[in-house]
Amino acid sequence: MTTHDLPVIAAVDGSTHSWQALDWATHEAERRRLPLLIVHVRPLTRTADEETQLREADELLAEAVRRSEALAPALNPSTLAPLDFPAAALVSLGRDASMVVVGSRGLGGFRSLLIGSNSLATASMASCPVVVVQDGGPGEDDRPEEAGTSSDIVAGVAADESSEAVLEFAFATAATRPGARLRIVHGWTMFSSMLAGGPVFDRETAADSARRGLAELTSGWQERYPQVEVVREPVNGSASRTLVTASATAALTVIGRRRGGESLGLGLSPVAQTTLTHALGPVAVVPC
Repeated sequence: MTTHDLPVIAAVDGSTHSWQALDWATHEAERRRLPLLIVHVRPLTRTADEETQLREADELLAEAVRRSEALAPALNPSTLAPLDFPAAALVSLGRDASMVVVGSRGLGGFRSLLIGSNSLATASMASCPVVVVQDGGPGEDDRPEEAGTSSDIVAGVAADESSEAVLEFAFATAATRPGARLRIVHGWTMFSSMLAGGPVFDRETAADSARRGLAELTSGWQERYPQVEVVREPVNGSASRTLVTASATAALTVIGRRRGGESLGLGLSPVAQTTLTHALGPVAVVPC
């Protein structure tokens, strides 16, 4: 199996959020012409006997397959029901996946939480991109009407770390969606300009430096994906606030996380964690 054949994994547990994740994963697998693997992790802490667990898992996965096939009849998804801790199972399966798609909260999530612990742990530790399908958080009624209605893909990049993986995933995603624009967003401040060795007191010069840096960072990608319309957006403001704002009208917001925190679950930077927990639409967390 080549990397181009690795499946899209959709994690389901019967919650509304996991059904939303399944729908998203189904459409994405269809767009990318990849296999779909639907996974229900049977938790180790459950008190039900194994026979009951297996029966419930089979029923849930059968329902998930029916739902997926209704959206994409030719997809023919496969299923798996491992016995494990949910995040541990998804991280392990993610080693042989193109991406893992999870809901923002599962059956065990509290209504007041914007993202569940399993979703956060999977996004923090997986070696493949993890897409967390947000539902707008606890204040769904307050979510902007236009949220998620755009076909734009937003990619958040930083000048002081490698953004190659983020750009690769974002361009490949935009290329599968006819008419989608790729908005490459970089939030800058006078302080970040100073840390990067740029001007400190001249705001216009700092803005010019941010524009040049963003152009250099993204050069060459347009030639590789000529079908993708690209908009570069250096924004004067904090990176996390810029990305959360952009997510309100994006089909997907793509952010990076550093590698190396897999064993301790420390892979998310403050910017990535803030964006993930407050975004108003699906977020892809890409290991960099």
